Amino acid sequence: MPKINYINSEGNSKTVEVENGLSVMEGAIQNDIPGIDADCGGSMACATCHVYVEENWLNKLPKAEDAEIDMIDMAYEPKKNSRLSCQLIVTNELDGLTVTTPAKQS
Repeated sequence: MPKINYINSEGNSKTVEVENGLSVMEGAIQNDIPGIDADCGGSMACATCHVYVEENWLNKLPKAEDAEIDMIDMAYEPKKNSRLSCQLIVTNELDGLTVTTPAKQS
């Protein structure tokens, strides 16, 4: 199973195995990762699963769709590497992906 690295705004990290086909958000919820609340359950209706993707992973991910970009605009401190973790589907190619939660979500 691919391993996803979750880092909070204070630099504390937790690496967990996430089953292929699940979202990075679902992996966080199943493993009690703080800072990813997923209030809407992954329906892209909030931004409580907002993460910053480590720069070297940006080109390996599918591009964000317009609806995700609109929701990220409403997130706390969006950056060019912001994504909604509910829209990042885990595959073997994402083994080692590192995401960081914004300070307000930690």
